[in-house]
Amino acid sequence: MDNYMTPQALIFDVDGTLADTERDGHRLAFNRAFAEAGLDWEWDVGLYGELLAVTGGKERMRHYVEHYRPDYRKPADFDALIARLHAAKTRHYTELLGRGGIPLRTGVRRLLEEARRAGIRLAIATTTTPDNVSALLQHAIAPDAESWFEVIGAGDVVPAKKPAPDIYHYVLERLGLAPAQCLAFEDSENGLRAARDAGLRTVITVNDYTRTHDFRGAAIVLNHLGEPDRAFEVLSGPPVNGARVLDLALIRQLLSVA
Repeated sequence: MDNYMTPQALIFDVDGTLADTERDGHRLAFNRAFAEAGLDWEWDVGLYGELLAVTGGKERMRHYVEHYRPDYRKPADFDALIARLHAAKTRHYTELLGRGGIPLRTGVRRLLEEARRAGIRLAIATTTTPDNVSALLQHAIAPDAESWFEVIGAGDVVPAKKPAPDIYHYVLERLGLAPAQCLAFEDSENGLRAARDAGLRTVITVNDYTRTHDFRGAAIVLNHLGEPDRAFEVLSGPPVNGARVLDLALIRQLLSVA
């Protein structure tokens, strides 16, 4: 197969893509950080779904104050408060991961291991912090899982968060690859926009928060990556000829018609 048919690298988003981290991970960690700081902020499941339209935890808190809490009087050190809250949230999130409460999504480990055996390079492109990425990889995959990924683009390494394509440009530059040589994995409309604006073909695996997003332009939209005993559901995209899992063979098929 040529390089177009078989990607040289797979680039993964983290939150919602590698694991369902948002509802029962980050949301809970934010609320614990707020309570610890003596704030009466409480993000329930529905509200957090709305806030996910804003990428980046610090940006999300600022958006919440601006649009949902007009009664809140910002202190003079508001930016420092946001930074402290975000650090506390990361600590609580890491503690949640350490208790094994956030497993990988269906099919993720299988595909990662298949790609590694085939010599396909792995990378991450996310708006979450490097500490969050490290904690998830170490606790949900393996203690050495960070070494599985040649490039980890995370947090504030670029100034503009998704849906801007900056994080993908950052990862592609460090991989030394063109967009046509890679395949991205995302779970949200903002993630798809970022990947596509960087020139990447993109697989979407939806979750409860993103199921209704606009995924026009994705290579395929699935409910998850599938396991032999738990087939995926194709929500949008080309025929998959009875395939039950997204593996390298199906990826080559998808890219041949992209």
